[in-house]
Amino acid sequence: MSIDDASAQCDAVLTEVENAVIADRSFLETVLLGVLARGHVLLEDVPGTGKTLTARSMATALGLSFSRVQFTPDLLPADVTGTHVFNERDRTFEFNEGPIFGNVVLADEINRAPPKTQSALLEAMEERQVTADGETRELPDPFFVIATQNPVEQEGTFALPEAQIDRFAVKASMGYPSYQGEAELLFRRDGREERSPSVDPVLTPDRVRALQRVPETVRVDEDLILYMLDISRRTREESRVSVGVSPRGAQRLFETARAQAVIEGREYVTPDIVKTVAKPVLAHRLVLTADARVNDVEKQAVIDSVLEAVEVPTVD
Repeated sequence: MSIDDASAQCDAVLTEVENAVIADRSFLETVLLGVLARGHVLLEDVPGTGKTLTARSMATALGLSFSRVQFTPDLLPADVTGTHVFNERDRTFEFNEGPIFGNVVLADEINRAPPKTQSALLEAMEERQVTADGETRELPDPFFVIATQNPVEQEGTFALPEAQIDRFAVKASMGYPSYQGEAELLFRRDGREERSPSVDPVLTPDRVRALQRVPETVRVDEDLILYMLDISRRTREESRVSVGVSPRGAQRLFETARAQAVIEGREYVTPDIVKTVAKPVLAHRLVLTADARVNDVEKQAVIDSVLEAVEVPTVD
């Protein structure tokens, strides 16, 4: 698949999702960015903004299987990965796959599950496999997680460990729709029996796998690679940051920059592309100092400062 073809496919997927989801196209591009970069997406927003609808619509448009896990304090790892069940007819134990065995897995309110259950996702997100009762099983391909969490209701929640946050390629927030967008939601609801608008498949699993290979063909010049490295390392020198971007984060910046180039139909990465993906890729990986948290410093503002401080290479 050529870059032009891949860009056209991405545009078709985004247009189809827009038929159901009222959101900025840049937000939908960020979600699709995680798919192209073979990563995972963390959505953080207040309830009722359409996070679940976005995940389901994206899965349908991509032609992929979709499963949803509602995370709760009493959720066990086996509820996610699956467990062995005794078959009385054959007198044997059979493995019943859990909801993690889907192409697109929605981990709804992920921070409501205890750490033991959250840790069950670590192997799946990083290795694309799960181990249950000593047996390791491969997950479907493609596979990615879209997790949601509520930033305003923290009672009964468990903060995600940094190791898990670092495994999300991008983090995005929908925000409230515009006046026109919210009006469109009401007009859609008026006189319609279906509670959720329909989305038609645009791609197939094979086409998605082919699409994910396209970013590997995008050219990244040496000075752009060093530019991304400088940005990542500069976060570790920020006085407001106690833990900066990890080497894994620097790799995700590189991968998502190439994926963004594909979405834009470019054969090479530019500094503007790096700046476009820097905040959704890097901001959630920062651990602020206690003083910065007391002063309500925003992580995205720190990334803005880093981007201003790092010299931009000249592209011929």
